[in-house]
Amino acid sequence: MTTARTPTLAELTTLRVGGPAGRYVETASEAELIEAVRSADDAGEPLLVLGGGSNVLVGDAGFEGVVVHDVRTGVTTPDHSACAGVTVVVPAGTPWDDVVAHAVGTRLYGIEALSGIPGSTGATPVQNVGAYGQDVAQSIATVRTWDRARGRVRTLAFGDLTFGYRTSLLKRSMRADPADPRSPWSPTPRYVVLDVTLQLRVGPLSAPVAYAELARVLDVAVGERAPLADVRAAVLTLRAGKGMVLDPTDPDTSSAGSFFTNPVLTQADAALLPDGAPRYPAGDGRVKTSAAWLIEQAGFGRGYGLPGPAAVSTKHTLALTNRGGARADDLLALAREIRDGVSARFGIALEPEPVLVGVTL
Repeated sequence: MTTARTPTLAELTTLRVGGPAGRYVETASEAELIEAVRSADDAGEPLLVLGGGSNVLVGDAGFEGVVVHDVRTGVTTPDHSACAGVTVVVPAGTPWDDVVAHAVGTRLYGIEALSGIPGSTGATPVQNVGAYGQDVAQSIATVRTWDRARGRVRTLAFGDLTFGYRTSLLKRSMRADPADPRSPWSPTPRYVVLDVTLQLRVGPLSAPVAYAELARVLDVAVGERAPLADVRAAVLTLRAGKGMVLDPTDPDTSSAGSFFTNPVLTQADAALLPDGAPRYPAGDGRVKTSAAWLIEQAGFGRGYGLPGPAAVSTKHTLALTNRGGARADDLLALAREIRDGVSARFGIALEPEPVLVGVTL
């Protein structure tokens, strides 16, 4: 465990905003990670655990506590002959796209449509990350965590994690009141992810392609399969075209990805949507609509807010970007303007996808 130069949170996050950390610790082993968390808890210090910093917006005042950066990496396959597929165990700090590249390169399918998503592996079950018709919950077997409430390592099985659309038990534990989806975020969750166990299947072809845009690029029908490498290449191309693959030369990628989640509505609320609004079944009789469509129809198109310092991406309506020199307050002001505009036009309250640290929307 090393206490390195104390960076600003802007240096540790893809939005490139955020003030200083009170104290900064890098952990290169599971024991170091647990010790850093336990020590902070014992001392009553505020704690923020970071991986890739791709789904967080930190306030300009920074974080007055300990920032623990998990820098562990690696992919292991302890049991290559499991009847349900191949077991893959990944330390939480491992960059997620490295895991996808490893899976595709070793003919393991199930996460290929999640190519190019920035951030660490430990963040993927928290958010139940998803893209192009896949989400990580479809491949997760267990998540090993440090349970801060019980002071011990705890393995959460798939059923324990209660995954939903862009949420999980892990994410809900980050609310000040986990039972209230509108209560403020706490940057310090009950569960600190140690590693993630995936169950993947062996074969040269992808899982059935479930997303129409991806199917069109691959020239297959929805539900058909395609070569793994082709799916990964197509997803990376699609994401790059939307500014969703990190590129230091492209300000459209200085974002936290999609800033708002797609609203999931009751049937009654969905019936109030105007004709032409996207509607997708979301289970339990609920309907999902497109946040991007709502934002565009409310008058916030691509590039809204240019020249910045904060603006909607020129490539993707859901991404709020730092065009250079933006502060957290600039991004929050833009997010509030968009949220309030959508609410005034459609009566729908957009919810932020990134974790907000030291700020509220």
